[in-house]
Amino acid sequence: MLVTPAYNEEAHIGKTIESVIAQSKLPAEWIIVSDRSSDRTDEIVKGYAQKHPWIKLLRIEDNPEKGFARVVKNTESGIRSHSRQDHPYLGLLDADVTFQPDYFELLIAKFEKDKQLGLAGGVVIDIGTPRDVFPRNKQEVPGAVQFFRRSCFEAIGGLIPIPEGGWDGMTAAMARMAGFETRLCTDLIVDHHKPRNISQGGSLKRKYQMGTRDYAAGYHPLFEIVKCCSRVLRERPYFLASIAWLWGYAVAACRRNSRIVPAEVVNYIRQEQLKRINPLSRGKASVISEQ
Repeated sequence: MLVTPAYNEEAHIGKTIESVIAQSKLPAEWIIVSDRSSDRTDEIVKGYAQKHPWIKLLRIEDNPEKGFARVVKNTESGIRSHSRQDHPYLGLLDADVTFQPDYFELLIAKFEKDKQLGLAGGVVIDIGTPRDVFPRNKQEVPGAVQFFRRSCFEAIGGLIPIPEGGWDGMTAAMARMAGFETRLCTDLIVDHHKPRNISQGGSLKRKYQMGTRDYAAGYHPLFEIVKCCSRVLRERPYFLASIAWLWGYAVAACRRNSRIVPAEVVNYIRQEQLKRINPLSRGKASVISEQ
């Protein structure tokens, strides 16, 4: 089963649908949730649904949430609306991605081989950026392609609707807390057809927003400083990107922005982060997330 939240995605959703239709292993059901789209998104989805009955459009008119929490609520509406109860896997998929024809077949094979694997997904790479530069943290799976074993999703109790974003990192952490493994599959590349978080504004504004996201998600202050320093010469605009990111975190901290992430999840994430920046914790150099 797949669920895709969408808002005014007429420029890309056709490519995503074509990519799924071309898969060697098709989903039993795919719910595409349109959040009051005012362009041709609904029309495009309906056109494909007429030819492929397993594609279904769910239009949402009354979602009161703000920011990224709105996306989470739409996704959950799609999950609740599915008609089949026998699906062993649940995939969350953005409306602006494409991938190789055997993507789901290879992904499911990893789950079949490793019964402890609860959450996995490919590497999401923006079009026009290097395709051989991967995140260092291989446990974090981007929300654009999170694929769950059903028992894992049920164990975590659903998604956390964080308005600032970062729900995907929380989901992966909760899966590990529940005893499952999470894995970023670097042998599976997913093309992302527009810059992530582009709705938040220009490049520096998006970096600032990522800092506020990290605070909302409960990231440890020391981890945030180390992470931003590690990006100084790796992410453009050089220096400014890291400064904007850290500034967003600092401003949110000074304002004591509210958090909705459960305390036990925050504590778990911070323990993981401190281990990753401690070169003695695993007997080798620290690993800083690219997420």
